[in-house]
Amino acid sequence: MSPVSVHEAEQPRILLVDDEPRLLASLFELLRDGPYQLATASTGEQALQELARLKFDLVLLDLRLPDMSGHDVMDFIRARGIDVDVIVISGEGAIDAAIGAIKRGAYDYLRKPYSREELLHTVGKALQRRALALSNARMASQLETSERMYRYLVDSSPDIIYTLNHEGRFTFVNDRVEQLLGISREELIGKHYSVLVHDEDQERARYVFNERRRDQKAARKVELRLKCFNGNAIERTFSHCLTSIALNAIGLAQDGAVLPHDYFGTYGVARDITERKRAEELISYQAYHDILTDLPNRILFKDRLGLAVIQAKRKQTELAVMFIDLDRFKLVNDTLGHVKGDELLQQVAARLKSVVRRGDTLARQGGDEFTVVLPELAQRADAELIADKFLESLQQPFALDGHEVHISASIGIAVYPDDGETIDELLRHADIAMYHVKGQGKNGHCFYDNSMLDITHQKIVLEQALRRAIEEGQLEMYYQPQVDLASGRVVGAEGLMRWNHPLRGVLTAGEFLPFAEEIGLMLPLSDWMVGALCRDLTRWNLNGGEHVRLSLNVSPQYLERGDFFDKMRAAMLEHKLSPEQIEVEITENICIRNPQHAIDQLQKLCQLGVAVAIDDFGTGYSSLSYLHRFPVHTIKIDQAFVREIRDEHGHYPVILAIISIARGLGLHLIAEGVENEVQARYLQANGCTVMQGYLYHRPMPLTQLLGVFARDALQVPRMAAPAMLAARQA
Repeated sequence: MSPVSVHEAEQPRILLVDDEPRLLASLFELLRDGPYQLATASTGEQALQELARLKFDLVLLDLRLPDMSGHDVMDFIRARGIDVDVIVISGEGAIDAAIGAIKRGAYDYLRKPYSREELLHTVGKALQRRALALSNARMASQLETSERMYRYLVDSSPDIIYTLNHEGRFTFVNDRVEQLLGISREELIGKHYSVLVHDEDQERARYVFNERRRDQKAARKVELRLKCFNGNAIERTFSHCLTSIALNAIGLAQDGAVLPHDYFGTYGVARDITERKRAEELISYQAYHDILTDLPNRILFKDRLGLAVIQAKRKQTELAVMFIDLDRFKLVNDTLGHVKGDELLQQVAARLKSVVRRGDTLARQGGDEFTVVLPELAQRADAELIADKFLESLQQPFALDGHEVHISASIGIAVYPDDGETIDELLRHADIAMYHVKGQGKNGHCFYDNSMLDITHQKIVLEQALRRAIEEGQLEMYYQPQVDLASGRVVGAEGLMRWNHPLRGVLTAGEFLPFAEEIGLMLPLSDWMVGALCRDLTRWNLNGGEHVRLSLNVSPQYLERGDFFDKMRAAMLEHKLSPEQIEVEITENICIRNPQHAIDQLQKLCQLGVAVAIDDFGTGYSSLSYLHRFPVHTIKIDQAFVREIRDEHGHYPVILAIISIARGLGLHLIAEGVENEVQARYLQANGCTVMQGYLYHRPMPLTQLLGVFARDALQVPRMAAPAMLAARQA
């Protein structure tokens, strides 16, 4: 090991502890240019080893570690008597975490995300305080050897050092008292300590300073507020300029004195902890307020709602609870980004706050949801009036970096005691009423009614049934064949999910997938579809089926999930399938939210050998530039356009444009929803020869699809005319 230079030995040594590699690296980079020696640890055990091995001046500690909590690390430091300061840096929002850190002696507590300036300032102050503390320790040892050095060191101390006689009058105080309190030591000598103590702390001061303890029990600690003096304006500063001081007083007795009346006086060190007390107050405030909007958070809201309920019960009055959810906020967040979304929430909070009355509480529940409690409600019309004012306040556009954004809100109202007598009941029923407004078209308000509970109950029952359907195998894949009119043969099939409901029979995807997307079940359903398609292809190959491509619809949510490609590849490897047998169908809207991510996912699939088709082409919002960038093999004409074909000699420009796009880009083309011969002849005449629809085949289970291919194999020569295909199917 190379010797440590003198310069390095003088530099403070800092230990950085965080289990997130990115945050740990960021923290290291932020401090590496400073005059520090840095060490890192990503687990609690590594931190303990470093603390046992080296002497550190400061630890920047995350509370949430994989093997132990930051509190455990601080307990280790305290148990071993390790002389090191700790700054806690954590994303923990709970007040207990912050209080636990402070109780264990943390110098400060920074919440993630923190600013660069805040971190550097806090680290600098901690090291400065430590340097001053070390300086104090050196001073204390030198007091024994030199009276002159004693005077110099005491007056240079960052703390107030003083002595009191047995009457509690100052016999010595250093110059620091004038810097902190604005009164010279000459003015204090001979004065009673009570002239400095705040009126409300006088009793506590008398208890501490009048005790006559000796030996090891002579030391005692207390926190007192001391008055600050500004010239002669004592009365004004008496109330408004107060400094919190931690006192450590030690009783002094004459040599050999054993009787109480031999008590000599008191020596004390008063340390300014004002900033620490302010930090504690800030942590306490942040524990009950939303940082973004500065509104009460859900914890404080529930506390105030609970008090309002108690008051209403005592006075036998009503109160109203409102649940406010912003309409179209998600669209703003997705298009303009989260930073602008946060700015919008701040503006919304300011407008809503301008409407509430004195005594009302407006709080942010989280996301784009707000709650309001209106205590002592005179009549329901008052709540309705406030709700109307809320909606009116949101009508004017919001300015966001040159953009004019329009949003509205859906407001549900529950009234105590008719709609509930507990906090949870009132909030739940207001939430249900809000969703009722959403279902009725948004931008409005309504009171809770018991009939809404029945609708909510039905949704819960449907959600439970759908979850059971996944677990109990009630889902099944159906396939709608795709026919090539040139040969009259089936060349592929689109996989469609069906739910074999025990009471309602077979349900199509359109009857339950929108609800599944709303309640967050699209991901497990999509996982099931990938597995089902691969299992069916395995059965297909084992039954000697011809080489065919089966397509699978993928929702935007599923494609946006980072492990979609890995899921698909793992399923194909498990079932030993050729990628050329699978085609993934996406919608145009998939490129709105994160086009580059979608392109990356699809390109990896194409490199694997999986084909990509754009379903319902022409109904979404994508531009031709996106279509050119996407690794697409096939586009499908949406049935909404096919349905418009009523004359095989007519002119349908949208369809002709889509056919031209496919031909120009060299893409395969499939028409969906073909139901009659007129549609088929028009499409075939204009260059679209592959079709799917009821004219040829309805969606069917895999076994029936195998039968269709078997019949095709016996039909020689192939029949291409739509009428002949329809006749054969009949």
